[in-house]
Amino acid sequence: MTSNRSMLRGTIVSRALFLISIFISQVTAVLNATESSAQLILSNDRLFAAVTKSKGAIHQLTLDGQDLLGPISGSTGIGPYLDCYCVPSGFYTPGSVAPKYQLLSGTDSTNTAWGGIVMSEVYPPTGQLLEQYWFLRDGETGLHTFSRLAYYNKTKPFLRNLQEFRTLFRPNTNLWTHLLTNEKQYAPLPSTETKAKQVVVQDATWYLGNTQDDAYVQQEDGSTSKDGSTFGSWLVMNTKDTYFGGPMHSDLQVDGIVYNYMGYVVSNHHGAGTPNITDGFDRTFGPQYYYFNKGAPSTPMEELRKDALQFYSPTWNSAFYDAIAKHIPNYVPSSVRGTWKGQASVPKGASKPIAVLAQNDVDFQDNVLHTSAYQYWGDIDSKTGKVSIPSVKAGTYRLTVYAEGFFGQYTQDNVRISAGRTASTKVRWKEESSGNEIWRIGTPDKSPGEYRHGYELDLTHPLQPEQYRSYWAVHDFPTEFPQGVRFEVGKSKEVEDLNYVHWSVFGGYASSIRTVPRWENVNNWTLLWDMEKKQSKGKKATFTVQLSGAKTAAGTQMFYHSSSCAVRSAVICYNIANKFVFDARLLVKGKNEIVLSLPANATDYESAILPQTTYVQYDALRLEVGS
Repeated sequence: MTSNRSMLRGTIVSRALFLISIFISQVTAVLNATESSAQLILSNDRLFAAVTKSKGAIHQLTLDGQDLLGPISGSTGIGPYLDCYCVPSGFYTPGSVAPKYQLLSGTDSTNTAWGGIVMSEVYPPTGQLLEQYWFLRDGETGLHTFSRLAYYNKTKPFLRNLQEFRTLFRPNTNLWTHLLTNEKQYAPLPSTETKAKQVVVQDATWYLGNTQDDAYVQQEDGSTSKDGSTFGSWLVMNTKDTYFGGPMHSDLQVDGIVYNYMGYVVSNHHGAGTPNITDGFDRTFGPQYYYFNKGAPSTPMEELRKDALQFYSPTWNSAFYDAIAKHIPNYVPSSVRGTWKGQASVPKGASKPIAVLAQNDVDFQDNVLHTSAYQYWGDIDSKTGKVSIPSVKAGTYRLTVYAEGFFGQYTQDNVRISAGRTASTKVRWKEESSGNEIWRIGTPDKSPGEYRHGYELDLTHPLQPEQYRSYWAVHDFPTEFPQGVRFEVGKSKEVEDLNYVHWSVFGGYASSIRTVPRWENVNNWTLLWDMEKKQSKGKKATFTVQLSGAKTAAGTQMFYHSSSCAVRSAVICYNIANKFVFDARLLVKGKNEIVLSLPANATDYESAILPQTTYVQYDALRLEVGS
């Protein structure tokens, strides 16, 4: 069993009678932006892209003459294109209901030519404006994309939440043979035969065991270009300031489609909040860079990935983005941006400290509450404490600092950034404390990766993926913990005796392995420890619970950090923390216990094929006694 988180696929070049031709010549290449009655084209000496007017999507894409998309078949063989879950009925793909097109061209301050295509469509039932932008710069082999949603309606000021807003790249060719999320997570794509024989076990997850000889099945559960070259297709998130959720936000990126879920992303797959579409909502997401590269037949994927990483910077191509800013509503050019620098004193031993600038007065995970909010973050140098974040939109932000290994975080509101200037902030962060620490379980690092089936590698497969990435049902909790969880501090081991998920009920709906649900010895976890009398001296005890994710029955509107996390192969989702304070006299000399209890057999309706159980995932736990 394994999730099918695939990656790429491709189209054929066609010819059209060009009605409009704009050629911008340079010494090394020619940037071509043309329009006909059927399509609009952007091309340079290496990359060719054509948007079909009938679909509002790129339907032809080649690099050095190699077709990257393949033939159109339904919703495949196209992309990048705009798609959303943003209309009252749910999903919608703009581009087929009276779209309008605009062809753009020019040169930037470096005297480099560029061309652009804009697709605009008004959704008739609601009046929502949906726009997609594609730009190609001379000398580059990638497409710069922006996506916009606008809604102005005073008679119906609230439309719905923006549940998903994304660009998709959906090839339909055997050119693409492998998928890659990062340097650790990659695999060959399932074959056509394997996909034909797959069995859906839950939403976007297939059982592929019917074809045991398939390379994907063997390795995770060649090249087919015309000249044997290796090709790469990469979504480079060089800017994330128009997204939502901060650095902890995660979402689906590849599962047979290359996703760019706007809002880093706008969707609640892993428990993130989603913005509401209300009167005056007008947001442009981007830029993002869809980069295509080519190597010799023996070029490894990692080499092509590293090539793409050269563009992973918010300051890359700023001259170009400034040049096209006047064509993109809401885009913020460099003239109205500044720089933030920090000097942070963090607790000794802090690992991977990070500084975040996001919406003022709220947790950075909740910056969807202000639909014009921007966000930024940067790594703090562990030795010097210095951090610098460039290209910050002028405005007022909350600064948050946190690090692995320490409970809590530092926050400071009203950090002001001015255009063309550098703002500096000094931070002195001490770990929060509520008295004498009796014990802690787990590492406060925003994840349950240290527990059973977390970051442990699956040694049964050659590529050894982290175990949490597998289909959740293969980790059969009732079999592994037949008497439930009893964890004794100082004797038990997190990696063996605590599961990476605390379920209310295990199995049943959306489980192809344990089809009959089991809740006995599942929902109650017992923590045990011995105490000396002197340890309980104090008036109050504080039990800190930090969660890396939660699924409740409250729904995403009232309890916006409630959504799928573990069941979509994730461990870092919307983080929640709470301190339970009680009379320290309840602690006794000798054996003590705390029962972590979820309602037995607690479930919630799921519109998709997903487990209905409620559950939590623990980051870390701590008990303290103080005055």
